Amino acid sequence: MATRVKRKVRIKKKNFAVFLAFIMFFAFSLYEIGFVIYKVITTTPREPEIEVRKPKKNTVKEEIPEYDKKLKKLNNVNQKVSYFWPENIDRYIKYKEKNKKMDDIQIVKNVNMNLDLTPYEDTFKALYLEKPNVLVNKYYYLAEDYIPANLEKISVRYALSGARMVSYAKNAFEDLASDAQKEDLNIVAMSAYRSYDYQINLYNRYKNQDGMEAADSYSGRPGHSEHQTGLAVDVYNEIENYTDFEETEEFSWMQENAYKYGFILRFPKDKEHETGYIYESWHYRYVGKKIAKYIHEHDISLEEYIATH
Repeated sequence: MATRVKRKVRIKKKNFAVFLAFIMFFAFSLYEIGFVIYKVITTTPREPEIEVRKPKKNTVKEEIPEYDKKLKKLNNVNQKVSYFWPENIDRYIKYKEKNKKMDDIQIVKNVNMNLDLTPYEDTFKALYLEKPNVLVNKYYYLAEDYIPANLEKISVRYALSGARMVSYAKNAFEDLASDAQKEDLNIVAMSAYRSYDYQINLYNRYKNQDGMEAADSYSGRPGHSEHQTGLAVDVYNEIENYTDFEETEEFSWMQENAYKYGFILRFPKDKEHETGYIYESWHYRYVGKKIAKYIHEHDISLEEYIATH
């Protein structure tokens, strides 16, 4: 009996030892599994964190474009007038350096009129040939062989024999002279179209007579006379000398009415600096009714008109 009890005790001890071993094995297995999972988690590569950097303050001033620098020298006058010509910007600046007290707007006007250049030296071919707004002066010239199209003789009722103008200008002048006659006024064309060769002889005569400087003040050099355009006309009243035309009733009528027919007084008083010629009360130029009206209403020269349009 005692032996059997002892055996049971041994069996129970053995079972307990097996159970304890199983528990320890199970615990160790859990530990191993946990350790493996931990290693996997901690060694799995992660996306690198993106470093967000605050932008540094720009301590270097932005470079101003060269053209904008030039505009600044002119106080951005391009924003004040519609007749700022970008191709003239360097000329504007150079002219301003020589005329520091001059208003920027006037600087633009003067340069557009080529007053920064040397007459008869810095020259260009005339633009808008065969059109009423063609400009011919000491900067714009006509070729030696240029002859305007559609030249027609002015009626001898209103001109010296042989005087010619471009057809539309001739018609306008005849209308003007005819309406003046209705008011007992006599406006006669004594000189209109002149060829290049004719101007050579005329200018040389004046130069020999008065010297080049004086001649240049009242006569265009060959190629620079707008009489060659067929749009200019010198007038008188057949009584007074043409140089005294200002003293006549005909002149007063022209001052009031010439623009209505498309004509302007080409070389007015106080415009010598712009036109390059002394005042001539007898010299008129056809430019068309629209331009003539604008020039009349604003009391400007043809050079000013073209420089601002």
